[in-house]
Amino acid sequence: MAGDPRSGLPLALALAAWLAPFPAGADQGDMVNPIDARPPGLVVLWERPGRGGQEAVGVYAVSKDANDPEVRQIKVWLELPNNLRVRQETIRCSPSQPMRMSSNGREFILRELNPGGTITSANRLDHQIWWAACHPEQAGKDPAGLAALARKLGYSGHLVERQQVLPGNTR
Repeated sequence: MAGDPRSGLPLALALAAWLAPFPAGADQGDMVNPIDARPPGLVVLWERPGRGGQEAVGVYAVSKDANDPEVRQIKVWLELPNNLRVRQETIRCSPSQPMRMSSNGREFILRELNPGGTITSANRLDHQIWWAACHPEQAGKDPAGLAALARKLGYSGHLVERQQVLPGNTR
């Protein structure tokens, strides 16, 4: 939309995303046990045994954007037995345009979400991260059980979920 000041917002927010630093010692090649490196305040969204040890995804360090009260920054903890990644992500909490903006290191991924809508294995983690950022008191809860709360908070539950993948940093 030409006159809509929000039309470039998803791209601008996605381009502002960056990878967060690894735990102390990781940059010097020291082996860090991911479980021992877990930061204070980490909310584990899921954890399961994997090949060679535990796998987990969690979130921490939620902060509100200084310029837009509907935008949050959050750190997403991706833990494998021999690999640990911490990503800074941007989440939009707006009832009209809820979104998760992340990166896989090569591409920016913008996912438009539908809080209160259908939860599947394909969108569950997106919704878990979104709820943890936008409504931290719901962090760690199954988003499939939060439909009534989403509607009470002003989310219709009838938005179309879609994903856009944009070229990212080619470092």
